[in-house]
Amino acid sequence: MNALEVIGRKRDGLEHTPEEIQLLLAGYVRGEIPDYQMAAWLMAVCIRGMTPAETLALTQAMVASGEVLDLSAIPGIKVDKHSTGGVGDKVTLIAGPLAAACGVKVPKLSGRALAHTGGTLDKLESVPGLTVDLDPQRFIDQVREIGIAVAAQSPRLVPADKLLYALRDVTATVPSIPLIASSVMSKKIAAGADAIVLDVKFGRGAFMPDLASAEELAAEMVQLGEGAGRRTVALVTAMDNPLGRTVGNALEVREALDALSGQGDEELLEVCLRVTREMCSVAGVAADVEKVLRSGAGREKFESMLAAQGGHLERGLPSAPVQAPVKAERDGHVEAIDALEVGLAGIDLGAGRIRKEDRVDPAAGFVIEAPVGARVRKGDPLVTVHARTSDLVDRVAARIRGAWRVVDHEVRRPPHALARVDKNGVTRAD
Repeated sequence: MNALEVIGRKRDGLEHTPEEIQLLLAGYVRGEIPDYQMAAWLMAVCIRGMTPAETLALTQAMVASGEVLDLSAIPGIKVDKHSTGGVGDKVTLIAGPLAAACGVKVPKLSGRALAHTGGTLDKLESVPGLTVDLDPQRFIDQVREIGIAVAAQSPRLVPADKLLYALRDVTATVPSIPLIASSVMSKKIAAGADAIVLDVKFGRGAFMPDLASAEELAAEMVQLGEGAGRRTVALVTAMDNPLGRTVGNALEVREALDALSGQGDEELLEVCLRVTREMCSVAGVAADVEKVLRSGAGREKFESMLAAQGGHLERGLPSAPVQAPVKAERDGHVEAIDALEVGLAGIDLGAGRIRKEDRVDPAAGFVIEAPVGARVRKGDPLVTVHARTSDLVDRVAARIRGAWRVVDHEVRRPPHALARVDKNGVTRAD
């Protein structure tokens, strides 16, 4: 069978064998199958879909396209944690060290900011001197000795995903749950952990638009993880409003340090505690997570990780020269904060990137002064903008002010974690 026949089978709605998928993917990675044929197949997948068996075969073929990290030198059950991306999402910076302080081994390969969503690597690199480029041996040694390392993915892991994602991005074939799930899970499986905890986000500041589609994606990823022999659990969480009180790289590191001291936004802390409990559960570690948080051990673990990767917190985190409030124009209660608009305003400030080669300003961002549920009076600060210049503050002020919806009636903060997904199915929160 050749590539043209494989494409035709998917066009006609037939199910691929694992051998057909391997033929197509391996040929594309070797450069034997051109972009236009692979693009045709991707569009056929978007229209026809894939069965669970096909999606697992695609994921396994993607893993096989490159190296797989061998973490066997690290004792115990290794747990990876992944978020599908959001605005103000610094959960990895909190839940990872907290889980490590509980006794979980946390080898974490992360990504960078792209579009309106933040990147864990950019946040970490706001710490003076810190590197996220760890060779495999250094990465393994650090997890073994400290309990956690967060690093950039090697280009040798899942090269097929990099090629496919670039093609999907320019052929309108990104929004396909089998393609999204295989992209995420191939990287998680190749990263070598024994168990995976997923945070699948939906809403204005996320890539999945609603709860139902996020649950579908979460279920697909859990099936892929379990099918590859990894214990996998997913939480489905809302991202209509920014998570926590800060958006921006150095600002989020500072908020993570505060959260690991038990201080800060209650919603952020609750999400981090839930993720940490799941990490402990899949690792078989019995720990009182709240007690560990109150002890400060999570913050100590985070600081140890930063130091091991060359970071110098004692030099201070970057600080923006201009810090200016955007004020409320009326009395009322904050009903919602549009996470997408906040994320896009962050790009205007330089806190994020549109293209992978764009530079990031580590000090730029926002401190939320009036979260959802807060009562404000006209002239009260909604948010403090951290920027290089006053002109940049002026550029984003209208967009930021428009992101805050202020109403006359009192508002309760909505629940954040709405569902849990494991191999047995979906459990909705009360």
